[in-house]
Amino acid sequence: MKTPKTITVDEAVRLVKDGDTIVSAMAAAEPKAFLENLHVIASDDMKVSVTNCLPMATCDYFTDPKLVDNFSVDCWFFGPSVRKAFKNGNISYIPNHLHLAGRRRFAHTKTDIFVGTATPPDQHGYVSLSLSNVYEKEAIAQADLVILEINPNFPRTFGDLELHVREIDYMIDVDYPVPELPDIDPNERDLKIGGYIAEKIPDGATLQFGIGGIPNAVAHALMDKKDLGIHTEMLTTGLMKLVKAGAVTGKKKNTHVGKHVCCFALGTIELYDFIDNNPSVQILNGYYVNDPHEIGKNDNQVSINTTIEVDLTGQCASESIGTRHFSGTGGQSDTAVGAQNSKNGMSFITLYSTANVLNKETGEREEISKIVPTLKPGAGVTLSRSDVDHVVTEYGCVKLSGTSVAERTRLLISIAHPKFRDELTREAIALGYIRE
Repeated sequence: MKTPKTITVDEAVRLVKDGDTIVSAMAAAEPKAFLENLHVIASDDMKVSVTNCLPMATCDYFTDPKLVDNFSVDCWFFGPSVRKAFKNGNISYIPNHLHLAGRRRFAHTKTDIFVGTATPPDQHGYVSLSLSNVYEKEAIAQADLVILEINPNFPRTFGDLELHVREIDYMIDVDYPVPELPDIDPNERDLKIGGYIAEKIPDGATLQFGIGGIPNAVAHALMDKKDLGIHTEMLTTGLMKLVKAGAVTGKKKNTHVGKHVCCFALGTIELYDFIDNNPSVQILNGYYVNDPHEIGKNDNQVSINTTIEVDLTGQCASESIGTRHFSGTGGQSDTAVGAQNSKNGMSFITLYSTANVLNKETGEREEISKIVPTLKPGAGVTLSRSDVDHVVTEYGCVKLSGTSVAERTRLLISIAHPKFRDELTREAIALGYIRE
């Protein structure tokens, strides 16, 4: 039986050859030691491509402008480090719906090396990929070489991310802390938005949350609900707190009854301690978890996501500010459509009514409306106006599904900041969306 060889980080990065395509595990599952040392192989004739998603480590191979000719980065979802380094010119976004991200990418580009993280092998020879199975198992199946950082600090999780050591080529022993995402305390606007959403969610609903203060505010407002369930792309600290409070039992789910289903986990050490050796948490393949058809099988499925900007017809730009790329589509479209496939399901797109931005002409910061007549030129439409359901700001919640452009224009203006409503009305008349 094949057994993997344990090597050092330096030995691992030197397995990379000119022309290789590396796929990295995502978010907290990212192989930090390998990637932080990848730049040492750079030479005049070395060109390597790295595909990643929501990277959390800040690594020389993509942040150092001197290495742009050696390393190119294709990214499914930008994080702060990639966003900052984008100006270097060697980083490009991969448009995707999360449930198809791996499948479509791997049909297009062969994976030479997969690098990720895992728990130490158990007595049966199985490791757990621990914190993500969005596309990782698919990449492993295709890769010529599989390299895993074995970290005793990572939680052992269950679902569809167990891997026998015979499927691993090389292991690197590491001992760094699990990367955390701080639990953001909701502010006053978050709490208002969370309250509007929570009052619409019935007992027994199944939840999908994204990242940030607004989802945390919703979780806070749901603590007294009963028999909620979880079928979510990302398992968050807020969702974990609902389980601990007894509000989530999963008893009313139609699929995976009593189980908390996700395709990756990202949050605090409290979350990681909760999912460690916890059979109620099932981390399954992103192709399955985020399939809108599968999401729709649970009655009363609720999807809650955030956006950057919404135009008066309901188009949601959640991944870019004009042409400046910011994050990614991720599972927003998957989960919004999936929730609406569900019997009595609901999708919520949330945003603050305003933002404070720098005026490049005056050099001063100014308040602008995030509900706009038209999206900024070049903005990516993350959720189409045909797929939007509820939109929520601190000024209220409106249901756009089934409405005409004239109806939704007036509804969206009603939840814009009051000081922008007259201006938005004038713009809407000029665009022919509504009559005077």
